[in-house]
Amino acid sequence: MHNEHIPTPVPYHQQISAPSHHILSAIGNTPLVYVPFSTTVPLYAKLEYLNPGGSVKDRTALYMIECAEKEGLLAKGGTIIDASSGNYGIALAMIGAAKGYNVIITTTHKISTEKRQTMEAYGAHVVLCESASFIEHPNSYHSIACKLHQETPNSFMPNQYFSPLNAQAHYVLTGPEIWQQTQGKITHFFAAVGSGGTIYGAGKYLKEKNPAIKIIGLDAENSMHSTAGKPKPYKVEGMGIDFYSEAIDYNLIDEIIPVSDENAFSMLKILARNYGFLTGLTSGAVAWGIREYLPQLTKHDYAVMIFSDSGRAYLSKNVY
Repeated sequence: MHNEHIPTPVPYHQQISAPSHHILSAIGNTPLVYVPFSTTVPLYAKLEYLNPGGSVKDRTALYMIECAEKEGLLAKGGTIIDASSGNYGIALAMIGAAKGYNVIITTTHKISTEKRQTMEAYGAHVVLCESASFIEHPNSYHSIACKLHQETPNSFMPNQYFSPLNAQAHYVLTGPEIWQQTQGKITHFFAAVGSGGTIYGAGKYLKEKNPAIKIIGLDAENSMHSTAGKPKPYKVEGMGIDFYSEAIDYNLIDEIIPVSDENAFSMLKILARNYGFLTGLTSGAVAWGIREYLPQLTKHDYAVMIFSDSGRAYLSKNVY
């Protein structure tokens, strides 16, 4: 599937309407830290769980809301409605609280208790929907969000799964940060693929700076993509190509590696107890994928992986 070009981005500082000391100004500029796996390959993780809302989705949510405000699509006292597997919903809930919007998030029963409670702690209304194999199903959490948007006056739906602004946020923010933090030395970029915004937006920017950079995606083993259209249930949240969005050019991704729940979860204890990274489920998948990929790398390469969120959001799942 191929998308139209990412729209010409508006400089991020022009999108932010909050003063510099505002909580939302703390989004982005996350640290890039060395991961001391047993290898001569320089490996680094971008700690997106240090965003104020706790995940990489803070970037997408704020960018989309600020754009909507600029375009007059979201009025004061309005309601933000969207579908989320958790982190994006948390980001919207935090932003809604900070900016004075009502927030309604549709999600599935697969979501961790901590994520649901976090959204509610910010004041969002969470609607739990049945898990559907396909996003087009009338009872899917995306379809329910669309229905609620149509029924709710003065509401706005960013529609993260199909809006080009999802990827644009990472083209404007995440990609340039990684390029600057690595001083242009990056050769491989690893990220989980869910909505596709992070890997496509950041990957597109990095490829424009250096076309030789390899973009490697990690996908759930039982996703629609990995099973060739015959998806099965899986437990990892926030990862899995279960539909193709016209807002994403999947051809930009050089390789997609399927990861099982077992392999993703097996890395979580290793990251926490051996290296001090208490990461979320997709980060376990990314770390497992990069270890599998290591034989293809040399000491002259420079690999960066995205650690999307914190393990604190999944403690009730007993995977640590």
